[in-house]
Amino acid sequence: MCPGNWLWASMTFMARFSRSSSRSPVRARGALEEMPAVQHPFLNVFELERLLYTGKTACNHADEVWPGLYLGDQDIANNRRELRRLGITHVLNASHSRWRGTPEVYQGLGIRYLGVEAHDSPAFDMSIHFQTAADFIHRALSQPGGKILVHCAVGVSRSATLVLAYLMLYHHLTLVEAIKKVKDHRGIIPNRGFLRQLLALDRRLRQGLEA
Repeated sequence: MCPGNWLWASMTFMARFSRSSSRSPVRARGALEEMPAVQHPFLNVFELERLLYTGKTACNHADEVWPGLYLGDQDIANNRRELRRLGITHVLNASHSRWRGTPEVYQGLGIRYLGVEAHDSPAFDMSIHFQTAADFIHRALSQPGGKILVHCAVGVSRSATLVLAYLMLYHHLTLVEAIKKVKDHRGIIPNRGFLRQLLALDRRLRQGLEA
């Protein structure tokens, strides 16, 4: 199960409490997963949360959510032996700080490092890092044998948000499609502020395709 299971449980309770007091229409469990993505290209935050809380909620310290792309937590990021076993060539740290993550940690492993100093707060503007992070992931996966670990503290919010943005920017998935793709392999729960920013990206990308 997710290393931050206590966090997952508390966020589940908060989200369910909020949904129970919301005036948004109630849909049958699993209905969003059954609907083709083209029928609901722009969901609201509460609908996205319903989608996030269906299906897979378990996760390991790292899960391969896209070929060569691992989504994980701080524990795996500090485990040099496991990084070597997985063949990781790049690390994107979405919780970078002076206390958590530096390039020196990977000295001697030949790993390229990008640190994003992001706070897991709905008020934090993660969108300013979407393109930079997506470009770094793309470069990592474009090189022969490239494998990247994208992580934060628990591996379900900050890092997951950047992975979703990458799939939308480089693989032209809708936000719903990207969430489903990642959730096939790992439970994730970006905070509501991040979901709103991903929705804004989704709208911008879809409108660009239609123009």
